[in-house]
Amino acid sequence: MQDSPTPRPLQGRVAVVTGASRGAGRGIALELGAAGATVYVTGRSTREQPADGYGQILALSGLERLPGTIDDCAEDLTRLGGHGIALRCDHTQDEQVAALFARVWREQGRLDLLVNNAWGGHECFDGVFEAPFWQHPLAQWDAMMDRGVRNHLLAGRHAAPLMVEQGHGLIIGTTFWDRDRYLRGNLFYDLAKAAIGRLAFGMAEELRPHRVASLALSPGWMRTEFVLSGHRTDEAHWQDSPALARTESPRYLGRAVAALAADPQVLARSGRVLRVADLAREYGFSDVDGRQVEAFELPQG
Repeated sequence: MQDSPTPRPLQGRVAVVTGASRGAGRGIALELGAAGATVYVTGRSTREQPADGYGQILALSGLERLPGTIDDCAEDLTRLGGHGIALRCDHTQDEQVAALFARVWREQGRLDLLVNNAWGGHECFDGVFEAPFWQHPLAQWDAMMDRGVRNHLLAGRHAAPLMVEQGHGLIIGTTFWDRDRYLRGNLFYDLAKAAIGRLAFGMAEELRPHRVASLALSPGWMRTEFVLSGHRTDEAHWQDSPALARTESPRYLGRAVAALAADPQVLARSGRVLRVADLAREYGFSDVDGRQVEAFELPQG
């Protein structure tokens, strides 16, 4: 008797995942691929040309070049059972974003999911995360707002009309939710992440009559390539570092996105900021190591 094929709950669905060369975006794209989706993997890093603007964080992380490309991500998610399409896009540029969604519509005739993850907020990171707001350089504001929050708004503006036309769709913005606590030491980051949650809420209010959902999703402390490098380890050896005990892989976030995309009742969640850890319990998924990692909590006071 042959084994039954692995169920693919997102077979036939079409998704765009922005900022998917590495980190959260890559983890999301891989899990959507494992669920059978066609995924347009976007970002600025290709095999031929890595994204610029990361010189400071590369130096601080001890890396010679940026890890990950959209090409690698697209190929990896295809091997997992989906269909990956790598498409270079600078999400700060309106004409490139417009061309991206025009191509998706032309080639697929549908768009079921947009994951807004492109984030330029750390391109000018100077190694100092905690400082009074009057000491943080205003360049960090520009990075987090103009190349972070604005990226989400711009992609949403181009995706929404397509979803409204077809009468369904889901837009998810990745963020960090402090549950009304202050992310002490980085006012710009706190404001940017709060703005993404409010953006998801506002879009939800306007999209709900068209049966299109919008929400924000907050992971915990992820073991991104930069986090691992900063702790002088890799994904195969992170458990040897006690400081990383509370971390989760980017694919934990990806499994939350896949579960939401497959939920026929997701419109009921529209407008909310959701935590990956809470969804893991509700939907019954775990991280790649089998754990249901607890939600990351900011200290009070």
